[in-house]
Amino acid sequence: MKKVTRIFEANVLLEEYRELLKDESIEALPLLISGNSMAPFLVHKRDTVYLSRLVRPVKIGDVLLYQRDNGSYILHRVYKIENGTYTMIGDGQFVLEKGIRADQMIAVMTSALRKGKRQAPGCFWWEFFEKVWIHMIPLRKIVWKTYNLFR
Repeated sequence: MKKVTRIFEANVLLEEYRELLKDESIEALPLLISGNSMAPFLVHKRDTVYLSRLVRPVKIGDVLLYQRDNGSYILHRVYKIENGTYTMIGDGQFVLEKGIRADQMIAVMTSALRKGKRQAPGCFWWEFFEKVWIHMIPLRKIVWKTYNLFR
């Protein structure tokens, strides 16, 4: 049987994910990473995240799929929760995005396939990016430059 590859626009696919996540029988949906904002933890076209519906309160360090007011879909980490809004940032970014509302949130990342290995809460890299890297925003540029020199 011949393998068929179908390519969808991200917005079309993510609208389908939004609907599928309403089904309580679906535990998690895989999504291949597109873009570099979550590097170095998640890399464009290499890694896959598994998204689940939000069934618990959001906490700092969570990686959420949300939709901006302009319609674009974003996968970033929660940096701060304040007055009912969320401040988000990608692991590969230096600028915070403030004012994200709960009604914009679609799903939470519950695990990832990173470099072919399953990552989930409790794994070293998961914990590092959730608990350490999130607080290193002022140092990220220096760390990135150093990393790229030795890569």
